[in-house]
Parts: sequence; C-alpha cells; structure tokens
Amino acid sequence: MRTDTVRTCNVRGGCHLANGTESVPPERTNPNGGRFSAARLSGPHRICPLALLDGANSVRWHYGLMDPVAEMLLSEAAPLGSHVLVVDDVDGAVTRAVAAAGSAVSAYCDDARERAALGAAAVPELRPEVIAVVDQVLVRLPKSAGALDELSELVAGHGGVDVRLVGAGRVKHMSRAMNASLARSFTDVRASLGRSKCRALHASGPRHPQPTWPRRGYIEALDLHVVAHGGVFAGTRLDAGTRLLLANLPVAPGGVAIDVGSGSGIIATWLARRGDRVTAIDVSAAAVRSTAATAAANGVLVSTHLADGLTDIAPASADVIVTNPPFHDGAAKQTGPTAGIFAAAGRVLRPGGQLWTVFNSHLPYLSWLRRDVGPTRVVAQDRSYTVTRSTARSG
Repeated sequence: MRTDTVRTCNVRGGCHLANGTESVPPERTNPNGGRFSAARLSGPHRICPLALLDGANSVRWHYGLMDPVAEMLLSEAAPLGSHVLVVDDVDGAVTRAVAAAGSAVSAYCDDARERAALGAAAVPELRPEVIAVVDQVLVRLPKSAGALDELSELVAGHGGVDVRLVGAGRVKHMSRAMNASLARSFTDVRASLGRSKCRALHASGPRHPQPTWPRRGYIEALDLHVVAHGGVFAGTRLDAGTRLLLANLPVAPGGVAIDVGSGSGIIATWLARRGDRVTAIDVSAAAVRSTAATAAANGVLVSTHLADGLTDIAPASADVIVTNPPFHDGAAKQTGPTAGIFAAAGRVLRPGGQLWTVFNSHLPYLSWLRRDVGPTRVVAQDRSYTVTRSTARSG
C-alpha cells in the first residue's frame, strides 16, 4: 500500500497535508495596497471568484490577466467543489484561483515544462487515489480526443457518484469526438455557449466504465508490440516518418543511444532490441509511461526520463541520438523545441557520434543540423519525409 503524502492547497495558498498540519504561505498584497483578503473571494455557494468580483479585489487583479480558456473554465465551474482537481493548467492561474475561492485543490500537468507553475498543489500522477477524493475536475481540453477519453474514463471509473468534470478550450481545437469521449464515461454531457472563441463541456453522472487505456497494438512489419496512452502521437500505429527512419538505421548496435521525443516507444524499443543501451526522453508523462510499457511488452530494457529535451544529459555521453521530433502543437507550427534538441545534440554526442533525424521535407532542418551538430547527409527521402545522419564534430 502506498503511503504518499497528499497535498491540497487551501484558501490562503498554503497546503493541507495528510497528517493534518498546514504549511504557511507568504504574505500577499493586492495591487491597491493592503493585505489580500481571500475570504472576500469565497461565499456560501463557492461561486467562481471571477464571477463575483471585478477590479482591484478580483482574482484577475491578484493573479494577473488570465487567458480566455482559463476564464471560461473558471466561470463555468461554479459552484466549485470542495476538493477540485485541475488538469493541464499551463500557467497555474486556475489552480491559484480555485485555492483563493476556498476549495482544496490538487493539480496535474502532463507536460513537464508546465509543472513548476502548479506549486505545492502538484501531484506527480493521476492515480486512482487522487481521483477518489475530488468532487470536481477542471481540465484545459487536450487537442487529442484520446487524451480526453482516457482522462474521462479515469475520472468516471474512480471518482464518486457526484463527481463533475468541466473542460474548456478554444473552439477551433474542439470537435464532436470530445463530446463522444465524455459520453462514453458519463451519462450527462452538455456544451456551454461560446465566449471569446472558447467553449466549455460539462460531464456528470459517472458510468464507472471498464478501463480501456492504455491501448495495445502489434506492428507486424517490425514484430513489435506497442502500448500507448491517450494523446501520444500516432497511438499504437507506426507512422510513416518512423517507418522510413527505421528502414534506414543500421542494424548493428550503436552503443549508448538516446531517443528524444520517444512517444509510444517504438524507436527506443527497436534500438534496445538491436543491442543498444537506451535512454528514452519525452516532455509528456503519458509518452514516458507508454515508452516504458512498450519496452516491457517486448522484453527489453529502456531507461525512461521525463524531461524537456537533452538539457539534463551529460556532455559527450552518447554514441547515437535518434529523433522524430514534433513540429506541431495541435494545429500550430512549432519548431522551437526541435531547434533546442539539435543545439543540445552537438554537446551530448561524443566526437564522431551520430544524430539520426526524420522530419517533414519542407522544414529547414538541414542547415540547422549542419550548423549545430556537424556534417549532415540525407540518407533517405520520399514525397513527405527526409531522413538524415549528422556526425558530431571533434572538439
């Protein structure tokens, strides 16, 4: 039985611990001077503070301007539960506002880069015992229907009979598949009116479904079993870019290998099976769990690491780095993380070590690779993807 301490933030921003003690928060002041009065932000019905107050005494003044999704989520959450779980609160604003309204709050982010903003409310995993004690879940809707499906299944399967889920997101990132995901786990699902190009979904009446996540598959072409949690790129499928990359990687062991952006763990498992000592890194906790499960399903050993790229890896410590880096965050093109991987690869590789990369052919990565890593050759190319091999410079 696990005996982990559970932390929940209280109205003053401190934390209730499982042993009954309470941490003491720092003094807070409002923008017009004087001590901030959290009591004025809570009422007998626990209405969302943004709906109650405006101006200098509002949560918006105290915590700073919120983005429209956070404001929609809070305004649709009323009345707040006594213990609220906030999921994927990218800057911690919703978590702080819920605490200021008087509710106990726990918070979880899948993305490692966003966890620091959650403070003492952060929980490392969405374990059943975390879900069991909350009566409301507030979630910034993921862009993947699979991620929402897994979350709603977890909440409905382990929450109490009165647990409610409220999710909010940009309308352009929402789809009817999200309603369907919620409806598989809850009896009552409804949508709010739109506001500021955002909308909220409400779900209640848990069906207590049988677990269907993580999903399992088999890739015959690789004779490889795959395990994938919701939201992981390509799920249990072999995407075309990874297929082209693996078809061109040498079959002989490369030594110490790193898979950056490991996703479901197909590449990491393939490398371990050829005899490499493999570390798999991803910024997503769901991806890290998927990679570990895929490696275990194939009987190989892979060390998994939740991190933002190669920042924590020692210099000149790897013989091979392999990556199929993402270049989209939902619908938005985002190449910044990949640029960071390339810049760090030159430091992490031993002299003469190799970086193998697959990417969409229209992206300007060749010049980046040659600048940041070393001599780079195109190994394979089709109508959509390019596979390159870069050799780290000496010295």
